[in-house]
Amino acid sequence: VQLQASGGGLVQTGGSLRVSCVASGSIFNVITMGWYRQAPGKQRELVAAITSVGRPNYAESVKGRFTISRDNAKNTVYLQMNSLKPEDTGVYYCNLYSPLGKYWGKGTQVTVSS
Repeated sequence: VQLQASGGGLVQTGGSLRVSCVASGSIFNVITMGWYRQAPGKQRELVAAITSVGRPNYAESVKGRFTISRDNAKNTVYLQMNSLKPEDTGVYYCNLYSPLGKYWGKGTQVTVSS
């Protein structure tokens, strides 16, 4: 399984970004796809995840600002990030969880300037 993330970048506080992740390879019975982030000096943390039937789960810090969605036909997961804050800065990693294991993409940098 390969995960290719895109869409990160630099944005000012209050701005918006959308990151996308396309999964390819031997994809069977995906349970969840989602996004984690890691800020400098901090542990990787869950941002949002979505099940195969579209049920989302969000970190408290992003509720009301971020929206995760998924296109099963395209094996793609999206994260729309609005009202961005400097504390949202970090490397965002795409994640796929299936009965075969947990897979990670290489990450895309999101930087929110104050």
